[in-house]
Amino acid sequence: MSRREYDESDVRVRPGRGTRPRTKTRPEHLSAESAMVVSVDRGRWGCVLGGDPERLIVTMRARELGRTPIVVGDQVSVVGDLSGKPDTLARIVRVAERSTVLRRTADDTDPYERIVVANAQQLLIVVALADPPPRTGFVERALVAAYVGGLNPIICLTKSDLEPPEEFASAFADLDVPVVVAGRDDPVDDVMTMLSGKLTALIGHSGVGKSTLVNRLVPDADRAVGVVSGVGKGRHTSTQSVALSLPTSGWVIDTPGIRSFGLAHISPENVVAAFSDLAAAIEDCPRGCTHLGPPADPECALDQLEGKAARRVDAVRHLLTAIASNEAW
Repeated sequence: MSRREYDESDVRVRPGRGTRPRTKTRPEHLSAESAMVVSVDRGRWGCVLGGDPERLIVTMRARELGRTPIVVGDQVSVVGDLSGKPDTLARIVRVAERSTVLRRTADDTDPYERIVVANAQQLLIVVALADPPPRTGFVERALVAAYVGGLNPIICLTKSDLEPPEEFASAFADLDVPVVVAGRDDPVDDVMTMLSGKLTALIGHSGVGKSTLVNRLVPDADRAVGVVSGVGKGRHTSTQSVALSLPTSGWVIDTPGIRSFGLAHISPENVVAAFSDLAAAIEDCPRGCTHLGPPADPECALDQLEGKAARRVDAVRHLLTAIASNEAW
């Protein structure tokens, strides 16, 4: 028997990794379930299926998403093991379009925006009336971030047993921002009413009583934080944002104590546009107007407004000055 003759047609060469044909068709994942991101830790995301706090799963980001940023509050689509059992891992395959975003930069010279929270309807700005003393600069910057990001701001004053709230609250009266007092001896019923049924982000300096307030709103917050943040290797909970379910309905997103709140990504037009009565007026402003008024802008159309609108102009200009000055706060 003669040995079979081989020729080049018998040789098969496997394409190299760089030359293999690839398809741009991505799987549709028609069976994916909706979930909300409640925690982020080292490449793992804690999510609740259907917004149900009892259906907590741990997920990773699907390869097809690349480096798509995913933050607390994001609405996502997930596939895989959705049982939530220990050591199971599902995949996030889609991130829905965000309705609102709370952004900040490290400082006013940093071009890189950091999305802190997505899809929150409200921003609860927690401020101590004393120890540490209240900083209007921080509140003004937080208000700007809320207006530009599409969130409704609420100012929450703590430590009312040390200082009365009226004087500080009056500084923001012309902006029509709700102010609620939640000191140690004050009931939190009013705060709970404002937060029920909504997704609310909480921000504040370290030491203003934010964690104390969270513990009053969510009685088992310490246990809940431990559960939803245990998705990676147990990073300390004060360094990450965590969404907690309220006993009534709705969620609060507890963010880390803010050390800086840069607004490099925000322009004066962004701020004024948040107020419908002022947005219409600035259409008559000259090109390049910063809306700060004389002497910088002697022809600013906002100076033609009267009554309550004029008072609102003064209040908004305080916000614009806070951005322009970049003062330490």
